[in-house]
Amino acid sequence: MKLIIQIPCLNEAETLPATIRDLPRSLPGIDVIEYLVIDDGSTDATVEVARSAGVHHIVSLGSNRGLAQAFSAGIEYALEQGADIVVNTDADNQYRGDDIGKLVMPIVENQAEVVVGCRPILDHPEFGLAKKGLQLLGSWTLRQLSKTRVRDAASGFRAYSREACLRSFIYSRFSYTMESLIQAGTSGLRVASVDIQVNPKTRDSRLFKSIPEYVRKSGATMVSMFVLYRPGVFFSSIAAFFLLAAFGLGARYLALVTFTPAQEAPGSHLASLVLLAIFAVVGFLLIMLAVVAELIRFQRRLTEESLFQQRRQRFAVESTSLRRAA
Repeated sequence: MKLIIQIPCLNEAETLPATIRDLPRSLPGIDVIEYLVIDDGSTDATVEVARSAGVHHIVSLGSNRGLAQAFSAGIEYALEQGADIVVNTDADNQYRGDDIGKLVMPIVENQAEVVVGCRPILDHPEFGLAKKGLQLLGSWTLRQLSKTRVRDAASGFRAYSREACLRSFIYSRFSYTMESLIQAGTSGLRVASVDIQVNPKTRDSRLFKSIPEYVRKSGATMVSMFVLYRPGVFFSSIAAFFLLAAFGLGARYLALVTFTPAQEAPGSHLASLVLLAIFAVVGFLLIMLAVVAELIRFQRRLTEESLFQQRRQRFAVESTSLRRAA
């Protein structure tokens, strides 16, 4: 069984050596371990440092395309190299290499296809009260969207089986962590989690510069993923608000007409009727939009299934060629 540990990098020349030193050289149930660095447009000596540290594979994207695209490029390359398991870790050495054994074991034992390393959020010494609350809220929201039980949805320390890699199609540009969980849950993949520890912080996050920016980007990503993967629920929920408002206005109008003295003309409530009509039309249009969006989602799932079958055949041939060459 072959394990490739991939490390997306953007100007990580200072922290990359320590990260690589901590990576395991052997693990139970794993025959081959190789390291992969994805250079996401670094302008420092990241690539040279990776080569001198003995990294087996380096993929250079040429420009900064974002963490999600770097992750996807690494998955694609790892499949080409015949990886049976792919572990993703951060180049800032946030995650401990010693925990990779715990991360891959559920896959080795065929108990899961995706394994997420869950940090001790409540006991994390470098998380403030606000960030702990946001992490817990975000993870809870992701559990509802993805139908999984992962306690740390933002963790980038993950292991993927070959099956999970073949089914990985990332559309987001901000981060792959949320979308890949939702995708795994909706695809019926077995998702597990293990408790891990973290190293002291070596630098600030490059995904966001402040808590408000983190909330804005994460919130926007969750909404877009909700629309992408569960559009029927999203648009139907909004439609329900307008239709209930229209129903309430209609009930109010009937009550006013029924119980208003005869000398008061019901035409005085014309504004309520106009608002009722607007809400009813908007609600109906949103229901139609939910139906169309579900049809589009179904078509996308068929396309992804077709791409999955093509990938499986393609990489099966390439893996066979690599083994023969070896």
